[in-house]
Amino acid sequence: MFGLGWPELILILAIVLLIFGGSRLKDLAKGVGDAVREFKKASSATPSKEKEEEPIIEAAKKDGNKSQG
Repeated sequence: MFGLGWPELILILAIVLLIFGGSRLKDLAKGVGDAVREFKKASSATPSKEKEEEPIIEAAKKDGNKSQG
């Protein structure tokens, strides 16, 4: 993970804890968790391009249109 080992991660966490404090760190972690959750929800809700184009391609084949673009 970016070439960081456990000692570096612990040092970064300690610095963040000193800068933000315990209560603010809790709010920060909650915000990051909410953002990740919303991102996953949005990315899973977006249908893939292949699924959208499949009925169109089938209809074109049925009509005898052989173009792909």
